[in-house]
Amino acid sequence: MIDLSVLVLPDRDPGAFVADVRAAEQLGVRTVWTYDHLTWTPLKDRPWHAAVPMLAAAAVSTTRVRLGTQVATPNYRHPVTFAKEIMTLDHLSGGRLDIGVGAGAEGADAAVLGDPPRSLPERADRFAEWLGLLDHLLTHDVSTVRGERYSAVEARQIPGCLQRPRVPLTVAATGSRAMALAARHGQGWVTYGAYRRQDAPADWFAAVEKQGRRLDGVLAAASDSGGRPPGALRRIAQVALDMTWPFESPGRYADFAGRLRDAGFDEITLHWPRGDDARGMPSEALEHVAATHALPRKAER
Repeated sequence: MIDLSVLVLPDRDPGAFVADVRAAEQLGVRTVWTYDHLTWTPLKDRPWHAAVPMLAAAAVSTTRVRLGTQVATPNYRHPVTFAKEIMTLDHLSGGRLDIGVGAGAEGADAAVLGDPPRSLPERADRFAEWLGLLDHLLTHDVSTVRGERYSAVEARQIPGCLQRPRVPLTVAATGSRAMALAARHGQGWVTYGAYRRQDAPADWFAAVEKQGRRLDGVLAAASDSGGRPPGALRRIAQVALDMTWPFESPGRYADFAGRLRDAGFDEITLHWPRGDDARGMPSEALEHVAATHALPRKAER
């Protein structure tokens, strides 16, 4: 059975955010993720809260559900300060934290610190250095590392993560280079489909299935420990907000989940429903979605 996780947007009052997280936990989802942005383009002139304090509030208000970012990027985060926040969140949650990371797209978050635009190869180079240092920091008590873009000088991570050897990292990747970073540093891989969106169902499935096969090859070719088996990374498919066709009927969603399961995916991430607000999956779909994933509790309508 493929697992269900949800994305809860950090755009409403923190109390409402925590209430949604607690409702998702009650339903029995595996993980509640949230976006890690300073500005989210669809809501750029609306309220938007920071991911880390929102996750901290959720961590002390829940007991079972895992929590995390999908995804944090180098656009405005430095590995030294972010590693300290990750370590603290892991302790606040009692070891229920997952951190999704990615290279970061061009947009408001990329420009907010006054940095110049970067090409795809430049963002890939930056991500490789950022992720390598973040991994190192999370697994060492004291780190001194000097890099081209990021450095750490006697950066202390004491007492370290509650989860050992560190908090799991889920790497967003659509191409071979980022997949190689997932193979080296990750415990999970997340994709939302092709880098350039494919809206037709057949094209979307073709893209994620092709990516899964590419990841198999990258894992097999990984140099560390003679390669990693295809099941070494937890595979997560994120359903975009405007991808409405999986929810057209209970049968359509069951087919959707089954095809992803057969393609080797372990988890589907959907946007938590928000009533009449279009920024979530349809509220009326939640019950049959929960039934498809055999969640232990009935969805509240």
